[in-house]
Amino acid sequence: MAQRKYFVDWVRVLAFFSLIFFHCAMPFVTFGWEIKNKEQSIGLTRLIWWLHQWRLPLLFFVAGVGIHYSLVKRSVFAFAGERIVRLFIPLLFAMFFTIPFQVYFEWLQKGRITGSYFNFYPQVWRMIPYPEGALTWSHMWFVVYLFVFCIVLIPVFSLFKIRVLQTFKSFLADKLSGGLITPLLFLPLAFYYFTLFIKYPEQQSLLDDWFLFIFSITLMFYGYLLGGSEKFWNTCERYKYHYLITSVLCIIILFYNFWWSFNLPKQNDLMLYLYGTLNSIHIWLLILAALGFAKKYLNFSNRFLQFTNQAVYPFYILHQTIIVTLGFYIVQLPIPIFLKLLILLAVTFIAVFAIYRFIIKPFIITRILYGLKPREKNNSPSSE
Repeated sequence: MAQRKYFVDWVRVLAFFSLIFFHCAMPFVTFGWEIKNKEQSIGLTRLIWWLHQWRLPLLFFVAGVGIHYSLVKRSVFAFAGERIVRLFIPLLFAMFFTIPFQVYFEWLQKGRITGSYFNFYPQVWRMIPYPEGALTWSHMWFVVYLFVFCIVLIPVFSLFKIRVLQTFKSFLADKLSGGLITPLLFLPLAFYYFTLFIKYPEQQSLLDDWFLFIFSITLMFYGYLLGGSEKFWNTCERYKYHYLITSVLCIIILFYNFWWSFNLPKQNDLMLYLYGTLNSIHIWLLILAALGFAKKYLNFSNRFLQFTNQAVYPFYILHQTIIVTLGFYIVQLPIPIFLKLLILLAVTFIAVFAIYRFIIKPFIITRILYGLKPREKNNSPSSE
């Protein structure tokens, strides 16, 4: 077993924590969401739009790295069983017992319902999908996609368990890990923009969501393919500034042409090709730069990492429900947006931490329902 890659754990933890800021900001931006403040911030909207471009692609890539290490120490059959326990069971529990609070407070703010949560809750069991009904996977779409990707790619994972193909996988990963070759892996991502972005706008609904589906599974497969190559990690570290500077230049051009006024391409023309090329380069090279800087400066462990690396999945499951529940009341306060955001961030972290520490972590049943192993123990490198 290779030495644990603590820097990948740090990237995973920091990326998931960024989601808490992302969703705490959503009541105050111009995009639709479960609950909304009366006033919105255009500056915060621009920041959130940029974060939206790369935060989930980064997590899908890191998930692919975790799959690589998970399959090093277990069979494909055991891996599939673990994915059911760690992904599918928490998903079902969240859909029926955690996420309904989000629908309740959304409908309450919009005046669609009145009365208590207990009067509302039976609507969940009518099995009518949101938005007509109350059953939804909401922010857990990431888990849905990740679970489906794992199942769909099981034949590929099985083939790469064969020794000769395993050797080929390592050979291919090293060949794709050169300083000039690795950045070119943005090309398939750009192709998806050219062919799928207009026809299949992002829905997070799994079905008829081909742009997001193919884009995300590609990044997860990149993580699985490249995660075991030391040459890849060294390349990220060596060229981190090159990747970061190139990504920043793309960001500047994208803001100037598209994001500042939210004027995205609406048809298959030259502007779509410009947007798809620049955004694909921006996303992919930003991922490489983040991994490179993390390898350089975050390849260590401490008590904070040990705690948060296990807590991050339950935090993810809980955070949006807590944000919507608390945000429903906070947006009604007669104070500026900035203060509302700070209060929402603070109380969300406190509430999620308390629920995790005193309700989820100590008990086997709640650990399983929130995606943790039944008993606490150290994991293999980046195997979550």
